[in-house]
Amino acid sequence: MSSQKIDVGYVAELARLELTDDEKKLFQGQLENIVRYVEKISEVDVADVPPTMHGREIVNAFREDEVRPSMDREAALANAPARTGDEFMLPKIVEGAES
Repeated sequence: MSSQKIDVGYVAELARLELTDDEKKLFQGQLENIVRYVEKISEVDVADVPPTMHGREIVNAFREDEVRPSMDREAALANAPARTGDEFMLPKIVEGAES
């Protein structure tokens, strides 16, 4: 990456953003600082660093699947505003969906 000047006005135009001249000047400086920081990071020697997804090891705490008693079906459906048989009845939310 080189220290080329990035035209904030052009980038704003691509993003369909309307910026004032003061905003362009402010964002130009901020963007140049970001680019300098990224260039500085790219100077770090990472040849002996293995690629990782996360900065620290992640361990999942999965439990074993086991069948356990659950709520009674009638108790679960007791406060349903509408039901059809043993299921909740919900309003159609997608046009063209079958009732």
